[in-house]
Amino acid sequence: MKVAVFSTKAYDRQFLSAANSSTQHELVFFEPRLNRDTAILAAGFPAVCVFVHDQVDAPTLELLASGGTRLVVLRCAGFNNVDLQSAANLGITVVRVPAYSPYGVAEHAVGLILSLNRKIHRAYNRVREGNFSLDGLLGFNLHDRTVGIVGTGKIGLILGQIMKGFGCHLLAYDVYRNPELEALGGKYVELPELFANSDIISLHCPLTPETHHLINTEAIEQIKPGVMLINTSRGALIDTLAVIEGLKSGKIGYLGVDVYEQESELFFEDLSGEIIQDDIFQRLTTFPNVLITGHQAFFTAEALYNIAETTFANITDIEQGRPCANEIRI
Repeated sequence: MKVAVFSTKAYDRQFLSAANSSTQHELVFFEPRLNRDTAILAAGFPAVCVFVHDQVDAPTLELLASGGTRLVVLRCAGFNNVDLQSAANLGITVVRVPAYSPYGVAEHAVGLILSLNRKIHRAYNRVREGNFSLDGLLGFNLHDRTVGIVGTGKIGLILGQIMKGFGCHLLAYDVYRNPELEALGGKYVELPELFANSDIISLHCPLTPETHHLINTEAIEQIKPGVMLINTSRGALIDTLAVIEGLKSGKIGYLGVDVYEQESELFFEDLSGEIIQDDIFQRLTTFPNVLITGHQAFFTAEALYNIAETTFANITDIEQGRPCANEIRI
């Protein structure tokens, strides 16, 4: 199948080309993101392959359909950037990669926890400047602390397993209970109880209307003072302005995020020579107890390999008329 691949970086070309050697689809790589302005590039392509910040809204889908596209292939798990109803109305099939690196994301969350707690990022810069003072670098033992995990699918479970290894107590919240987490000793509670009793809160749930701004002013009022808040899931789970107020008041003691609700204008690009216009993001970077990474939690060799393999398996299933387990239906 002829596939237009949008939002491509060098690493995308490397892993997708390698995985395609056995399937022999015709790939054409485009650096721009897919949106209503760039959809013309996909004219004549039966399929488009897109990533998290491509805008697959109704106008874009209409342009794709008019150009002959009948398949949207997401090389990611999230699909909140796709208008699924419009796709269905236009007869466009949408498939995704539901899981590709649960270990990578969970391990990155732990990396944020350790770095924030022991101020590793600050200590690194001090030592490079010849400053070996320990003032301001005091941390705490993770052993015997309580970790609240919001969302206990594959990633949340793995985070629970790792934190259990540190000797932490586990609280959990999810619409569906995971018996494997309960077997670790994890206790399912309602969100107010999790907020009030957790020393560390880590978010691992999807972005839905119900979870949008899950961490808001009301939630911050309920949390344990000095809590560490970690988000490696979706940026809009957090109301950034509310979190900034929580940081200023000291209610939030630490913030580690790999995602940001307005990240589509920032992440995956080199903006080091530009003036960033997002004042809210810039405000976040001024706090010494905030650590931000640019949506890299998924970024492991294993993840990119799994994404590429599943992407082409999905394309081949659809091309050959087979049922595809990763098709998104409404």
